[in-house]
Amino acid sequence: MQGSFLEYAYSVIYSRALPDARDGLKPVQRRILYQMSDMGLRPDRGHVKSARVVGEVMGKLHPHGDSAIYDALVRLAQPFTMRLPTIDGHGNFGSLDDGPAAARYTEARLAPSAMAMVENLDEDVVDFVPNYDNQLTQPDVLPAAFPNLLVNGAAGIAVGMATNMAPHNLIEVVAGAQFLIENPKATLEEVMQYIPGPDLPTGGTISGLDGIRDAYATGRGSFKTRARVSIESITPRKMGLIVTELPYLVGPERVIEKIKDGVNAKRIQGISDVNDLTDRKHGLRLVIGIKTGFSPEAVLEQLYKLTPLEESMGINNVALVDGGPRTLGLLDLLHVYIGHRFQVIIRRTRFRLARRKERLHLVEGLLVAILDIDEVIQVIRRSDDSEQARTRLMDIFELSQLQAEYILELRLRRLTRFSRIELETERDALLAEIAYLEELLGSEQLLRQVVSTELDEVSEKFGTPRRTLLTEAKPSLATTGRRGAAPVLEIQDVPCTVLLSTSGRALRIDQPDGTAIVRPPRRSKHDAIRSIVSATSRGELGAVTNKGRLLRFSPVDLPVAPANSVQLGAGARIADYLPLGKGEHVLALVSMVAELPIALGTKDGVVKRVTPTGYPKGSEFELIALKPGDEVVGAFQGGDDDELVFVTSDTQLLHFAASNVRPQGVAAGGMAGINVASGARVIYFGAVHDPENAVVATISATTGALPGTDPGRAKVSPFSEFPAKGRATGGVRSHAFLKGEDSLALAWVGDGPAMAVGADGAVRSLPEASAKRDASGTPLDAVVASIGGPLA
Repeated sequence: MQGSFLEYAYSVIYSRALPDARDGLKPVQRRILYQMSDMGLRPDRGHVKSARVVGEVMGKLHPHGDSAIYDALVRLAQPFTMRLPTIDGHGNFGSLDDGPAAARYTEARLAPSAMAMVENLDEDVVDFVPNYDNQLTQPDVLPAAFPNLLVNGAAGIAVGMATNMAPHNLIEVVAGAQFLIENPKATLEEVMQYIPGPDLPTGGTISGLDGIRDAYATGRGSFKTRARVSIESITPRKMGLIVTELPYLVGPERVIEKIKDGVNAKRIQGISDVNDLTDRKHGLRLVIGIKTGFSPEAVLEQLYKLTPLEESMGINNVALVDGGPRTLGLLDLLHVYIGHRFQVIIRRTRFRLARRKERLHLVEGLLVAILDIDEVIQVIRRSDDSEQARTRLMDIFELSQLQAEYILELRLRRLTRFSRIELETERDALLAEIAYLEELLGSEQLLRQVVSTELDEVSEKFGTPRRTLLTEAKPSLATTGRRGAAPVLEIQDVPCTVLLSTSGRALRIDQPDGTAIVRPPRRSKHDAIRSIVSATSRGELGAVTNKGRLLRFSPVDLPVAPANSVQLGAGARIADYLPLGKGEHVLALVSMVAELPIALGTKDGVVKRVTPTGYPKGSEFELIALKPGDEVVGAFQGGDDDELVFVTSDTQLLHFAASNVRPQGVAAGGMAGINVASGARVIYFGAVHDPENAVVATISATTGALPGTDPGRAKVSPFSEFPAKGRATGGVRSHAFLKGEDSLALAWVGDGPAMAVGADGAVRSLPEASAKRDASGTPLDAVVASIGGPLA
């Protein structure tokens, strides 16, 4: 019994339940990907029945039950389980609440990311081992061009041990691996600047980062994941909770069931109804109605406590290293993977070097033969058989046996003058390749550079923005005893930068050592940077709205993004943190400690600069007394050296020095900025810091269409083409209308490139049609927003 049990335990640990730390795959997963690659099920080929794949894998490589193989195949294809799926499934592959269809109904092929896992297998990059009956061979490990174990995670139960690893963001993991390649002795804190925490496929929020630090240091830890919930008005007189993202591996049906059980048992109060409005177009959407008289925030805290809207996830990083199970921290996982990639590149280089030398040997033999081709032909004709011909060629021309055989198999059409030129060109190219490959094998620095470059290529090809928000833990309202009580946050007050995007998403970048952003922010599909302001994590910022109000808030609750990989899509809606009214939105973020005035421009052409001293107390107050029907269109914080710029819908552009507008108190209504013609309005107000390098981008609208959504003409002109005029004048013309155009839809003025976001989400550079300020521009279809600036 002892021997049988040990054999069973060994088989489960090494051949079934635990992944290899190099490629992050269990044996069944590795065999599925290899067999599908061997079957030619590439992303550019058609899908085949999953049952066919299961049969091939079971018959050739994995002699176990077909259900186990199909379950593994299904998991590799589920986007809610894998952060980067490696199988492209066609059909019903299940959901978080339901299982998949049978293998005879679904179809599958390799996803593009899987090709990065199996590439170069034909170049002797890994060892091949016999299959179960010694008739075929299979790879002992896959080359794995990206750190699959960290990116997709793993889960498995062996005998006496188990593994549970969280998925991560590919862009961040690659950045951390590249940093470790350049700095092999880097500390965990340094690497965590690049890999701040898991990135779950279903998004959500991770609350509390101490458990993540423990898991990264020791290989074991836990953290809480929360659903992404916003508080919105679902009817004119009723508030509701809108759930758009759930914790990892939690399905909506399970959440609804727990909510109904809690309401029926009277453990949860204040909920009137729950509706699942999830569809293919809008994704997950659970609408939880709140009864009148109940606080949505308090109800949400009950749901976090009593339902799967908040779940705890344990980390247990157990994987196979050198054939044995080990518990690995973040640095260990990265070191094992980097070492694997070094070996793959070295073996691939040796293989390619051998093949290039073999080919060079044949080419040099051909060149010798072509130089005296007539004598070669005579030698062959006078020989009795191929054996004698080969021997005589070797003796007369001092050729090797391989070269002589190759010449004997040569076709006559190769014996032309152009063939000699082609051969000489090929010889020179081969010599250059051989020199590079030999240099690569002899230079560790060059080897590290190649590994890092290939990782960067994978990141650019398959990387996506972070989905999961990372926040420090804070006590619930139930523990503080009253609504609105200030939670005690154990967060250091460190310098940070807060970004606000054009779609109203905000995030925080902590910079405790004062370092700058490592890489420019990655733009989301429809998004760009609107405001960048420096603060401290527990300091205070101001949000200026289109209603002329300033709302104070602290950046402490905003999601934190790593400085090396800022992704706008990972931000949270700023509206969820501020008490905005109906039709009110945030225009800009400002510092509450900087001694610079806040400049405002309104739709009716009013300009005002608000003195930074003497702000009223309280979390919100008005910066300007607006007239009925007027609203603020732009706001920024700047000094007297800036140029204030107005652009109106009838193409008039006016700019003047900010020093011409004296700062006023918050109760003042401002002063005349630009004279707006009847029927026109201001569509842009901003500031220019460097007039010599600034540009003006304008987009026209056609008659009868909604401004900002219609086909029009885009034009970019140097800002220096527009002369300055005095305040309270009409400015100069900036855009010439063609037939059917009657107004400007959008405008932008500033440094850097000017771009536009189309209705399809594509970002296009705006062409510079002419240096003349009255040029009509070039056509641009379906523009919905114009953006600009170096970070955009």
